[in-house]
Amino acid sequence: MYRYLFRRLLNYVVLLFIAVTIAYFLAGSSMEPKATFDWTNPNLNKAAVIAQLTDYNLNTDVPLLERYKIWFTGVFTSWDWGMTPKGEAVNTILATRIWVSVRLISIASFVGILGGVALGAWTATRQYKASDRFVSIVSLIIISTPTIVIATVLQILATRFNQSTGLNWFEFIGETGRMGTYPGAELVDRLQHLLLPTISMSLGGIATYSRYQRNLMLDTLGADYVRTARAKGLTKGKAMRRHALRTALVPMATYFAFVIAGLFTGAAITEQVYSWHGMGIYSVTSITGQDINGTVAVVAFSAACTFFGLMLSDVFTVAVDPRVRVS
Repeated sequence: MYRYLFRRLLNYVVLLFIAVTIAYFLAGSSMEPKATFDWTNPNLNKAAVIAQLTDYNLNTDVPLLERYKIWFTGVFTSWDWGMTPKGEAVNTILATRIWVSVRLISIASFVGILGGVALGAWTATRQYKASDRFVSIVSLIIISTPTIVIATVLQILATRFNQSTGLNWFEFIGETGRMGTYPGAELVDRLQHLLLPTISMSLGGIATYSRYQRNLMLDTLGADYVRTARAKGLTKGKAMRRHALRTALVPMATYFAFVIAGLFTGAAITEQVYSWHGMGIYSVTSITGQDINGTVAVVAFSAACTFFGLMLSDVFTVAVDPRVRVS
């Protein structure tokens, strides 16, 4: 088992290096950091700007291979991801934004995965019944609704609730807001600001995952080994949990691994609506700001999240599938 996991980890490290290298060459050849400055401004010290970009290893007049060598040496030897065209350290930006996204994404992804798997497994056991059809309709509506619409509707409903009750229970702009003086006020304030963004992101996950899990469960519920377990006297609930659900979770684990990176960098809309400054917004601003180092750092973070998810998927597969352990 450990040899299998080690081989997989080695493969992911190699793929991560290749992906980040390709990202640097694409960003370095297509982006122009000089465009972030107003060259029509007569007061602009152009020589100083060029010198600054050269010092930051962002001068596109320097050959791309030479810039890559300097960048890679900095990352490999001192974990220095470089500077932005405006002189900000990418490491400092990432140190703040990554943890903002972790707070936002981790709870939403956990709720989405757990809720989607449970809902999908439950509806599979109630195929074509009224509850199954109702959940299917609601899930399709949520999947078809853009994230910005869901987030905006939740804000409107929360605002009306606050106005009708006279309570400011729902706080949803930014990470923090008005805090009380009672014990634990800071924690309560953060949870209040986290509630609506979590619901916005987890609803789509629950709806999507439940559809996949339902179809996988329907395939396994009719399998021979499940019928054999029932014939030997195992109850329907135990047969579903021990055999049908366990088998259906194996392909779902791989699917979860691939959506992890998308959750972090694809949350730009949710972050924009709720004024959270995480990796989603940074992935957009780094590209529009012609920030080569920032863009490559976002790609590296996304790739690392994907490979970390794949590694967790492999561990989970080894845990639930004895065929992998035996092989």
